[in-house]
Amino acid sequence: MPTLKNNPTLKNFQQYVSELETERGFASQTVIDKCLLLGEEVGELFKAVRKTEGLLIDSNSSFSEIGDELTDIFIYLCAIANRKGIDLEEAFRSKEEKNKQRTWKSI
Repeated sequence: MPTLKNNPTLKNFQQYVSELETERGFASQTVIDKCLLLGEEVGELFKAVRKTEGLLIDSNSSFSEIGDELTDIFIYLCAIANRKGIDLEEAFRSKEEKNKQRTWKSI
């Protein structure tokens, strides 16, 4: 069973996800598979948020915790990045440098 060290970096999370996918038999899933699964998890996140915000819901529906759904989304993001050879920390830093050059204002 893979272990995640204390105070992990994004690279550590990506390595952990790679190992857990191998252990659980998910390593052969494609990027498209992962994107579809990610979409399902985003829907589950929205459902959990609806519940916590007091919106009308189907009383027969099952709900997860927001933190659980965010974690599932993060796992899928790591899995997609791994399949595409993307270092998420490096990508994050690069994108933030671009964002710093943008002007943000209300319209």
